[in-house]
Amino acid sequence: MAVERVCAEFQSSAVHKLIDDNVLSEQETEVYKRGRNAKGINPPKHSSVGEYRSATGLEALFGFLKLTDRTDRIEELFSLIWDTAEKDSKQ
Repeated sequence: MAVERVCAEFQSSAVHKLIDDNVLSEQETEVYKRGRNAKGINPPKHSSVGEYRSATGLEALFGFLKLTDRTDRIEELFSLIWDTAEKDSKQ
């Protein structure tokens, strides 16, 4: 299960769910987009460029939240992602 959830495909779908549900603030969306659009990204063979870029953007967002000491927001977003994955796996 851990391997399934740390891959680019899972992270990409998770961030798109957060965006579709309007969970991210304007600032968080900007940070995600900056991370997503970073140059020099080389995706692994099993991921598309788009999935890998989205996953990188999500990781950049979590890094930003950690650096700005917003661990409560990290926990909130992680919980939303985890709960969505749990619901999807039961269907």
